[in-house]
Amino acid sequence: MSKTRVEWIDFVRAIAILTVLYIHATDGIYIISSDAVMNFGVYSRAFQFASLFIGRIGVPFFLMITGYLLLNRTYDDERVRKFWTNNCKGLIIVTVIWAVIYAVSLQFITVGSSQVNFSEAGSLFFSHMWYMPMIIGMYLSIPFVSSALSHFDPKTINQATIVFALLAFLLPFITLVLDMHGIKNATVQYCLGFSGGVYGIYIILGYLVKKDLFKKYSSKKMGLLAIVSFIICFLFQYYAYIIGYDFFLWYEFPFILTGSFALFELCSRMKKVKAYPIVSFLSKYSFAVFLVHNLFRLPLLPVVVQIPVTEPVKAIILWILLIILSYIAVVIIYRIPKFGKYILYMR
Repeated sequence: MSKTRVEWIDFVRAIAILTVLYIHATDGIYIISSDAVMNFGVYSRAFQFASLFIGRIGVPFFLMITGYLLLNRTYDDERVRKFWTNNCKGLIIVTVIWAVIYAVSLQFITVGSSQVNFSEAGSLFFSHMWYMPMIIGMYLSIPFVSSALSHFDPKTINQATIVFALLAFLLPFITLVLDMHGIKNATVQYCLGFSGGVYGIYIILGYLVKKDLFKKYSSKKMGLLAIVSFIICFLFQYYAYIIGYDFFLWYEFPFILTGSFALFELCSRMKKVKAYPIVSFLSKYSFAVFLVHNLFRLPLLPVVVQIPVTEPVKAIILWILLIILSYIAVVIIYRIPKFGKYILYMR
């Protein structure tokens, strides 16, 4: 991590990891409770739909931070090789290490309960590891993207980003809506080339925030965009539910893009972060917690799901436990000489 602290970046990073833990806690509770509870109550469903939006802003925040910090740099051949050595090489090693750790750990974790379906145990255990190959691929491309962006005006880059976003977010959304109403296979073939797809667009948006391209829009407008995005995500999930359509809110949904971007832009306008020592602590260990937390999620799930409270309360309990145990674990591991720093990818 950079020695020069940017308080609002630390704040966004802290929010990002907390929302990732939150969505994993909520998803875990609702997935393994689904067989035992045939029909969740209306308030429980509302909590689930709202939680999915809240939880889905975490990854976009991480990606926009990446664009904000790494795309406004100058790279030559030597710096590219150094960047790959310091970032990509370490990420690849850490990914392999943690894939092995999770594979071995899964064999030793026994969750004996006849009331909960644990056929999803493996997918729950590895559910966050998809992020690692994706971010490694992005890091490999970042020096070239940064060099290309330096030759163009941010307004030109924004225009291209809008076009790519329409292709990557709007067209799939239209296809989704048509599919929900019985019009199947109404897809348009297109290729985003070297754009990085939806994840690349999040990274480019972080770069454009760095360039102050959106400061002309008032904070009220950005706040309204975030609220409207939340409402649409909530209502869209509810509509899909009442018509019996199996919809899964993911990062290519256009209103996850608009909502997370608006919130990121608003955070970039913060002059001072309250309780910064706590925020800095949460931020410092955020990636380490991302790597570690699923070691606790699966063993805790069968315990928390048996608590005689509603699913929303169970999710909150599991979330708090994941935060506490994950941060304790990474602080301890980090203090192991010549070991913790590298296995946790702490910079």
